Amino acid sequence: MSSIDRISRKPAPPIDDVHVNAAAAAEAAENTTNHRVDTTFDKFHDRYSTRSLGLKTSPVRALFAVANRPEVVSLAGGMPNIADLPLDVVGESLKELVDTRGAVVMQYGSGQGEPEIREHICEVMAVEGLIADPDDVTVTCGSQQGLDLVTRIFCNPGDVVMAESPAYVGALNTFASYQAEVIHVDMDNNGLVPESLREHVTAARRNGKSVKFLYTVPNHSNPSGISQSAKRRREVLAAADELDLLVVEDNPYGLLNLDGDPLPTLKSMDPDNVVYLGSFSKTFAPGFRVGWVLSPSFVRDKLVLAQESATLCPPVFSQFAVSSYLAHWDWRAQVGSFIDMYRARRDTMLASLADTMPEGTTWSRPSGGFFVWLTMPGAVDSAAMLPRAVTNLVAYTPGTAFYADGRGQRNIRLSFCYPTPERIKVGVERLAGVIREELDIAKTFELADGRHHLRDFGPGPNLA
Repeated sequence: MSSIDRISRKPAPPIDDVHVNAAAAAEAAENTTNHRVDTTFDKFHDRYSTRSLGLKTSPVRALFAVANRPEVVSLAGGMPNIADLPLDVVGESLKELVDTRGAVVMQYGSGQGEPEIREHICEVMAVEGLIADPDDVTVTCGSQQGLDLVTRIFCNPGDVVMAESPAYVGALNTFASYQAEVIHVDMDNNGLVPESLREHVTAARRNGKSVKFLYTVPNHSNPSGISQSAKRRREVLAAADELDLLVVEDNPYGLLNLDGDPLPTLKSMDPDNVVYLGSFSKTFAPGFRVGWVLSPSFVRDKLVLAQESATLCPPVFSQFAVSSYLAHWDWRAQVGSFIDMYRARRDTMLASLADTMPEGTTWSRPSGGFFVWLTMPGAVDSAAMLPRAVTNLVAYTPGTAFYADGRGQRNIRLSFCYPTPERIKVGVERLAGVIREELDIAKTFELADGRHHLRDFGPGPNLA
């Protein structure tokens, strides 16, 4: 008998085995039918943690490669304009640091941050009426890391974070990476709506969910540009107190009030129930990556432990560099120079929008910060429109990036901080032309008759 015969002439299995094998085959076929199997070139794809599934590409970062092309006017990223910084002074200061204190500034440091920079941070916060003890300050690698550490020490998978509507995309990505659920709280022209906060927190708790904190950018919010009025701040804090809800205040733009004095921080109004995030990225330079968290002492202790496990210590050289700048330069006057520059850019954008946008388009009128929030008329999808906008040499950030629940299709975030006023005019004119073309297409295919999903509108600001 040949080897082929020996292989092919196997004895028939017992009857019971036939039924078992048939059932197994049927189950395998059903599993194959019901479960999608993706093709991937990543050999580690089935080893990643479930937490990593929450990591997504930032729409803003994804735009950088295109937006940096010189022919494209980018109204997308919130990159501060540091051209007016005294770079010669900064350079001399850095050289002096290395020459006189090199062995200290290039060494490991404290997990909480160096005492010198924490004292300067308290001086900066005092300009906004926030009086703090340096011992309650934890230095971080930008306020983004501060938010990451706060979320890390408070949130378990499945916990709920309340966030304004719309909300900063970097915060949404952080919450997703820790597998927290985001529930958006309504906003109006004066900021967060306290009744909406009460309603959503109460409903979430009734459904057995653990609500950990409210996240808000009360001054010149990213992306809406809206600032909470003083009256509204008191109402929101009162609601949070009633609900026994921690408030996380992110305040990178507080000193950049373009129309008057800085508004009081939530932390200054309620020191015991607010965790405050600050940053030098907008008032000095983002490249040093120095931010901080001001928190009650028990929270601070947890933050320091989390910081040490993440980075051992925040970058020491950056801390001393920022500290030297604050000590040897009139940083308040420098902030004033930034304010004048950004005010001219904001005014140019608002005037250009009024001159060029099609009827029915609305936008916010920020009193500070970097951003204008635009709402388009009709059935126009900002994410779908973006490639055509880039083809027409203008870039923006689609509104969908700033919601965790799929809203924002009709919205656009426009940034006025980086382009010159002349470039802003050109960019807005190009954008207006793209929107008109999209509206014409929607009308041609009868998409502008109101038949869209309710989520397209969302509760975010929609100001004339």
